Amino acid sequence: MEKIYVLDTNVLLHDPRSLFSFEDKEVVIPLVVLDELDKKKDGGHDEVARHARMVIRSLDEMRAIGNLHQGVKTPANGTIRVEINHKDHVPGHLDASRADNRIISVILGIKSENPDAKVVLVTKDINLRVKCDALDIIADDYFSDSVAESADSIYSGISDVTVTSDYINLLNDAGSVASNLTGLSENQYILLRSNSDKKHSTLARFQGGKMIPIDLRGDVWGISPKNKEQACAFDALFNPDIKLVTLIGTAGTGKTLLAAAAGVCQLLDGHAYRKVIMTRPVVPLGRDIGFLPGDKDDKMKPWMAPLQDNLDLLFSGKGANYLEMEREAGKIEVEALTYIRGRSIPKTFIILDEAQNLTRHEIKTILTRAGEDSKVVMTGDINQIDSPYIDAVDNGLSFAIEKFKNEPIAAHITLTRGERSELANKASELL
Repeated sequence: MEKIYVLDTNVLLHDPRSLFSFEDKEVVIPLVVLDELDKKKDGGHDEVARHARMVIRSLDEMRAIGNLHQGVKTPANGTIRVEINHKDHVPGHLDASRADNRIISVILGIKSENPDAKVVLVTKDINLRVKCDALDIIADDYFSDSVAESADSIYSGISDVTVTSDYINLLNDAGSVASNLTGLSENQYILLRSNSDKKHSTLARFQGGKMIPIDLRGDVWGISPKNKEQACAFDALFNPDIKLVTLIGTAGTGKTLLAAAAGVCQLLDGHAYRKVIMTRPVVPLGRDIGFLPGDKDDKMKPWMAPLQDNLDLLFSGKGANYLEMEREAGKIEVEALTYIRGRSIPKTFIILDEAQNLTRHEIKTILTRAGEDSKVVMTGDINQIDSPYIDAVDNGLSFAIEKFKNEPIAAHITLTRGERSELANKASELL
């Protein structure tokens, strides 16, 4: 059966290469999608505008080859064509002026002209997929560049393994033990449980074919790990050989606070870095913040407040002016991501919060800013994404987790237990 794919605007803005991802199949771009691309090409969101321009340029290059209305052949022997809006096919109960409904009209028009073909809408808009299902239209998400099938399949960075008590004892006595376990990633954390004593266990990190007991830290600037995932996070955050640490988890699991405590401790106590930079995107990255009053710092305060809260907690017992003195000395910076890009940052502990709201291109841009002897910590909740053009499996944070999971210089931990307060945990459970 012939397949015809109709692409929504959000797919093209998410991945401009999606035009050519359907091999020898026919790809249809509704005319209304070109209108939406035109609106986005000069927008404030850098990545979206860039992708819109890339798609428009690709279509212009194809226009030079043939007639886009009739269809232009691709290198993979597929066809790309632009289709008018088929307004006559908008169901009577739908508003014909809405872009989504005009796309539905195109699909219904194509189905009426090609009764033997399988017509599929490809969109990242969940509501549009639901609407299509109600109208007996096939609608799929776009997965071509996703690093995982679902959020649940993203690499967790930690697992449980059952071993003998003798193995655990040998590991603790020797400091490292060769491992014949298969399927483990570099710097993956393992909870080793005894097969004969449920209370006998230890935490280890898999590195270079060996199990290595993790460095169990106590109080770090008033912060102590409260569960095994947080203990593993501290091990990665303090390991000088691990240059990239990714931490994901829901609100209250301690991602940012653990990173901030580790960074400040290594800066002011260990002198391992010359400064700590804490940053997060103004969501979406590149949004104009000029409507807020005051200078740059005044404009940034609402966006940077969560990072400032963590620093205030860490420095709460150090004297009223200690934090401000360190900031004035340039040792601690709280900066919007907009102003970090383009810098080269050596010997710095960089904390990138809310990284799930960045695209893979933006993540690459930030990671390539890290200079010699710098460490980057990225935190976020992949199930809380504010951008309409990315989701849990194709955002920049998930991309980095999957791509770096076998690299000796990287480690990842998924934090699962909320530790903010009894009230916060109970509210999360009950509400």
